[in-house]
Amino acid sequence: MPDSETLTTIDPLEGSLGPHKVVHAFWLAGMSCDGCSIAAVGATQPSVESLVNGTIPGVPKVILHHPVLSVEAGEEFMHPYEQAVNGELDAPFVVIYEGSIADESIAASKGGYWAGMGAREVDGEMQPIPTSEWLKRLSENAAAVIAIGTCATWGGVPAALGNVTNAMGLMDFLPNDYRSTFGLPVVNIPGCAPVGDNFTETVAAVLLFLQGIGPLPEFDELGRPAWLYNETVHRGCTRAGFYEEGLFAEEYGDKECLVEIGCWGPVVQCNINKRGAINHVGGCMNTGAPCIGCTMPGFPDAFAPFYERPPGTFVSTTISKATGSIIRNLRNHTRFFNNRTRRWDEQGQVPNGWGNVREPNLIEKTMHYFYKKMQNSSSSSSKQ
Repeated sequence: MPDSETLTTIDPLEGSLGPHKVVHAFWLAGMSCDGCSIAAVGATQPSVESLVNGTIPGVPKVILHHPVLSVEAGEEFMHPYEQAVNGELDAPFVVIYEGSIADESIAASKGGYWAGMGAREVDGEMQPIPTSEWLKRLSENAAAVIAIGTCATWGGVPAALGNVTNAMGLMDFLPNDYRSTFGLPVVNIPGCAPVGDNFTETVAAVLLFLQGIGPLPEFDELGRPAWLYNETVHRGCTRAGFYEEGLFAEEYGDKECLVEIGCWGPVVQCNINKRGAINHVGGCMNTGAPCIGCTMPGFPDAFAPFYERPPGTFVSTTISKATGSIIRNLRNHTRFFNNRTRRWDEQGQVPNGWGNVREPNLIEKTMHYFYKKMQNSSSSSSKQ
C-alpha cells in the first residue's frame, strides 16, 4: 500500500485533497460482456443514482461518462474524454475500466482492432481509437484508476489459456510503479460479475478520501478492498455448517455443502454469500451453485474443469466426515433434550398432537445427566 502521508498532499488542481463539488468518472470497456455495468447499476448501498445525484453526505457529485448509459453520443460524448486527456477539465476524474485489455498490436498488424471507442483520421480515413489507448492516456492525469470485474482486474476469461489476443488486466497493462495523481495504485474490484455494492461502496470510500475527509481505504497486496475480500466464500456460506458436520451434497439441488460437487469456496476470497448478488438477494451458493473462483487471479484456468470435485477436498472432506459424525451425534443429543420443557421431563411424555416424540433411553439419560453437571459446574463453584 502506498505511504498514507504522501497521499494527503497530491492534487494537480488545488495542491491538496478536496473538497470538490464534482468528480468525473470515465468508464471504458475493453473485452467485456457488459455484465459489470449491469452489476453496478443494480447496486443499492450506495446506488449509482445516489452517486450521480450527489446525495451522499461528504461525497462529491459524480458526473458519469458511460458509453452505454450516457445520453450524449458522437463528438458530444467524446469531448469530455479529450478534455481529460489534455488536462482541460476543471475537476478531478477517475477512470473505471471494464473488460480485459487486449494486445492491440496483434490486431493492428492485420489492419483491425479489438476494442475501441471514438475515431480519428489516419491517412485520410477514420479509424477507431482503442480503449486501451484511452486508458493509457487518461491514467496519466487520473485521480484514481479502478478496475471493475475479473476481466479488468486479472484478465479473466479473455485471458484464458489459448486466447489469441494476449489479453491482460490493468495491473499487467500499466507500469508496475503506476500511481495516480493522488498516489494510488490500481484499485481492483474482482468478480464475474462483481457484487455491485462492492463496487459502489469502494467508489464512495475512494471519493471520501479524495475529498480529504475520509481515510485511505484499506486495500490488500493485490489492490482489493480488504474489508470486502479478506474472507473466503466458505466462511460466509450458509452451507458451511454442513461441512463442519461432515455432510456433503451428492447432486445439485441437495441442501448440504457443495464442496464435493465442485465448490471452491474454502479457498476463494469473496463476500457474495454474505452480501448477496443484487440488493442483498441471491449469491452463488445461496441459490445452489458451487463457487468456481471467479474473483481470483487464477480464474478460469486454475479452477477448470468447472463443477468437478477439487482434488484437495479428498483430504479435507474425509477428515470432516470422520470428525463431523461425532460432532453431529453430540449436537443431536443436546438438541433432543433441549427440545423438551422441564414439565415434559417430569411427566415423562410430550403432549404433542403432531406426532409421537419418543422418550430418552437409559444411556441417553445418563449422558445428559453428566452433561448438565458440566453445564452447571461454573454456577455451583461460584455459589461456594
